Amino acid sequence: MLARAFVFGSALSLVLAAACADGGNQLLLATTTSTQDSGLLDVLVPAFEMQTGYTVKTIAVGSGAALRLGEDGEVDVILAHSPDAEKAFMAAGHGVNRRQVMRNDFVIAGPADDPAGVSGMTDAGEAFRRIAAGEATFLSRGDESGTHVKELAIWRSAGLVPTGGWYQETGTGMGQTLLVASDKRAYTLSDRATYLIQRENLALEILVEGDAALFNAYHVMQVNPEKSHRINAEAAAAFVEFITSSATQGVIRGYGEDRYGQPLFLPYAAVESTPDTQPAP
Repeated sequence: MLARAFVFGSALSLVLAAACADGGNQLLLATTTSTQDSGLLDVLVPAFEMQTGYTVKTIAVGSGAALRLGEDGEVDVILAHSPDAEKAFMAAGHGVNRRQVMRNDFVIAGPADDPAGVSGMTDAGEAFRRIAAGEATFLSRGDESGTHVKELAIWRSAGLVPTGGWYQETGTGMGQTLLVASDKRAYTLSDRATYLIQRENLALEILVEGDAALFNAYHVMQVNPEKSHRINAEAAAAFVEFITSSATQGVIRGYGEDRYGQPLFLPYAAVESTPDTQPAP
């Protein structure tokens, strides 16, 4: 069956209740909106279910919210892209067995007429400074997602705290933020995969890319089974092994290339170390 996305509130309560009813056969995966919206999980989850016999329920939220679910012992495994927050999660004892999975990069997208004059730049911090100096409209997710955390880090590197009417927060996922930015002729920071998926619906172009600071790494980690008796540690461990296996990495390598002209993600499990900030080839 296809992976299904659930959000907080009553839908999340239904997912958790179903997991409890299903017992040891259920795996609760908290992941980012970018992995869900890309359709990648619609390929990987059925393969995992067929291979292992587990049934997966997917909760697609920002990385910050996914990690909080792990802290509360509400999910079994997490797939996120917020390295500093993940490291803090692990250091606090909330998780075990953190492994790198895949990578892509962030881009700065904006209107074709580019009022801030950032097109072709490869320094994200300098691009943000130009956007701020011209008070060109900038849309932030404002949701503690991995993308939002990265955006705030770039503002810090630029020596700025964005304020004023030109800087607006959507409080929504990446796909919706891109659509709002398109309607407002605004700039925004996006992961490349979500931009490519939405490209046909957007009056936005990729204007800034290639900065090492825009590197975007995804990691999988099991929630520490000591957090709750409900955590399915065996299913979580099986998912970690599945998504980092050579076979699954091969699927990731080619995913999206036929439709978008380039893969949405690149495999990263075989890399021996995680530099967290490096250029994506």
